[in-house]
Amino acid sequence: MLRGGPASLFVSPLPMRSLACAAALAAALLLACQRGEAPPAPPRPKLDVADAKRIASGKTVYAQHCAACHGVNLEGQPEWKRLGPDGRMPAPPHDASGHTWHHPDAYLIRITRDGFTPGVDRPAGYQSNMPAFGKLLSELDIVAALTYIKSTWPIDHQDWQEATNKPGAKLVPH
Repeated sequence: MLRGGPASLFVSPLPMRSLACAAALAAALLLACQRGEAPPAPPRPKLDVADAKRIASGKTVYAQHCAACHGVNLEGQPEWKRLGPDGRMPAPPHDASGHTWHHPDAYLIRITRDGFTPGVDRPAGYQSNMPAFGKLLSELDIVAALTYIKSTWPIDHQDWQEATNKPGAKLVPH
């Protein structure tokens, strides 16, 4: 038997200020859509090496989904700079000896989520053993795995990679 009657089954209403904020946001989005404007883009995820929880989570994601090809110690596959017998490039290292740190966060996230796109970021006809993880992993898991990888690089590599995230950055790796 429930005590307190039917009213006790309901959660107390939201404060009026929260309702007003939600209504204002909904009105702004509706107005933007009516004008044919796209709603504002969500903030881009950042590979934040100061986030210890994300790094720990990313280490687990990496071990479960990446290490089989890219190596338990991020060392990649042997002869990763040459075509393998299958005509595809072996998995590169994600440690400082590789080229992962040469790329901006958004590119790393997109490649991990969507895989390579021949004719866009690879030559037409390019085939890769790198699967798209977007249907298997959440965006947060992908960002966590990449944050873990970034956390293993020397500080100068982290700083250089962070500079690639600036609009218009045209950097040459050292």
